[in-house]
Amino acid sequence: MAGRNPGTELELGRISKVYVNRPAVVRHAEQIKKWKTLKGNWQAAWLLKAVTCIDLTTLSGDDTPSNVQRLCFKAKHPIREDLLKALDMHDKGITAAAVCVYPARVSDAVDTLKAAGCNIPVASVAAGFPAGQTPLETKLAEIRLAVEYGAREIDIVISRSLVLTGQWEGLYEEIRLCRAACGEAHMKTILATGELGSLANVYKASMIAMMAGSDFIKTSTGKEVENATFPVGIVMMRAIKEYYWQTGYKVGFKPAGGIRTAKEAITWLMLVKEELGVEWLTPELFRLGASSLLGDIEQQIFYHVTGSYPLQHELAMA
Repeated sequence: MAGRNPGTELELGRISKVYVNRPAVVRHAEQIKKWKTLKGNWQAAWLLKAVTCIDLTTLSGDDTPSNVQRLCFKAKHPIREDLLKALDMHDKGITAAAVCVYPARVSDAVDTLKAAGCNIPVASVAAGFPAGQTPLETKLAEIRLAVEYGAREIDIVISRSLVLTGQWEGLYEEIRLCRAACGEAHMKTILATGELGSLANVYKASMIAMMAGSDFIKTSTGKEVENATFPVGIVMMRAIKEYYWQTGYKVGFKPAGGIRTAKEAITWLMLVKEELGVEWLTPELFRLGASSLLGDIEQQIFYHVTGSYPLQHELAMA
């Protein structure tokens, strides 16, 4: 990632004037659902692009070194080698964008990827993930520990109460402190949009997160009742576009939670292309947070190559 967003001064005047036309956003989201599905080589190309943007994730209470190691292997070899050869893509270095784990599992992931001889970054959730109901001092300590363990990307969660009570200065300061604790590690700020109450709050929180120096803004933890939705994605990307026009800095976008099918992944890619442009379609500016998505993508690529869907034993588990 180059040209990091340094953040700006907090501009409350701009935040206070935010208005989101919810009916128009919802109508646009409904139109997106009707977009035609890509077929053939076009579909395969978009799916391989999606693979390179996946933060392959395991965030379970029963995570162990062994399943983190398996996840890292899958991140390095996301698609079966013979399928990539059939598509003449075996020598293009296709891997997942990152491996995302809890702080306690960062060392396991870092050691495994280093032993495998690959440079895939390890991302760690932190700052009281997923609820954010943790004292600020503890949040900052957790971030510093994750970085010390070797995480190169940190996915923080915001305190939703600061948004719901309109404490925008407090939100800005909290995210600024988290950014400082990250040091050289890149910071993705999870807004938990399903718990913010309105699309206007989603836009405001997006802008403040970027003003505070976030490298990415991310929809959800994946633990909320409502996660990544198209209306929320549209609003967040419009905020990213406005921030870019104002400052010249590009901030990344990461939808996460509930994205399970290849079709959904392609739709998100197409939406990013429509809203932000093709320059955002890189791992440096777009990520998909997912745990089961890769399995469906590999199945679709298997079908494209062979003409039939794989048996259960024919594809490695993620």
